[in-house]
Amino acid sequence: MSLYAIGDLHFSTAVNKPMNIFGDNWENHEKKIIDSWNSKVNKNDTVLIVGDTSWGINMDEATFDLDIIHNLPGKKIYVKGNHDYWWTTVAKLNKLYEDMSFLQNNFYSYNEYAICGTRGWICPNDVKFTEDDEKIYKREAHRLKLSLDAAKKAGFEKIIVITHYPPTNDKLEPSLFTDIYEEYKVEKVIYGHLHGKESFKMGLEGIREGVEYKLVSCDYVDFNLVKIMD
Repeated sequence: MSLYAIGDLHFSTAVNKPMNIFGDNWENHEKKIIDSWNSKVNKNDTVLIVGDTSWGINMDEATFDLDIIHNLPGKKIYVKGNHDYWWTTVAKLNKLYEDMSFLQNNFYSYNEYAICGTRGWICPNDVKFTEDDEKIYKREAHRLKLSLDAAKKAGFEKIIVITHYPPTNDKLEPSLFTDIYEEYKVEKVIYGHLHGKESFKMGLEGIREGVEYKLVSCDYVDFNLVKIMD
């Protein structure tokens, strides 16, 4: 029984949305991910999927991609990405597949750990951060606390957070998100969103203030699922 993670699958079975703009390594990226998944994951494992799963605009389109993932081994826990326009309500999504759980304002258990999270948002920076960005940034921080509070209320002390957006800005400065992770003594934060070598420099990796950060956007990890723990 192991825990894996990957983000930004960007499956596009029902729509024509190639990812080659980010590099030739995206050629046949769906097959690379599926091959990695099948080679590593068994039915007793859990996979954390940190957003931007399908390019489908609605559930009719996204279902083709979700069905593919459903047929792969293991339990899956999702958080919403900025391109997951198909995402409806958690209540509706959680009725679709018995092996898939969708995360927002809630948490899921993995052994002695609580899996918490939210989509996140861009953090304050010197390039572009509007009033609307600030509203969403604060709202997402609030949603993160709702998820963490639910886990704490249930008695969990060991916490892993999944989020789509990076926890910091391009300068890796502290944010509302990093403050919350430190306040709640989160052990690991797993995120995606960043694509291309230049963007990878904006990803916080390793341990800071007692919190371990992992970037798992699929091109960063060469389209391979990353084992988080046994």
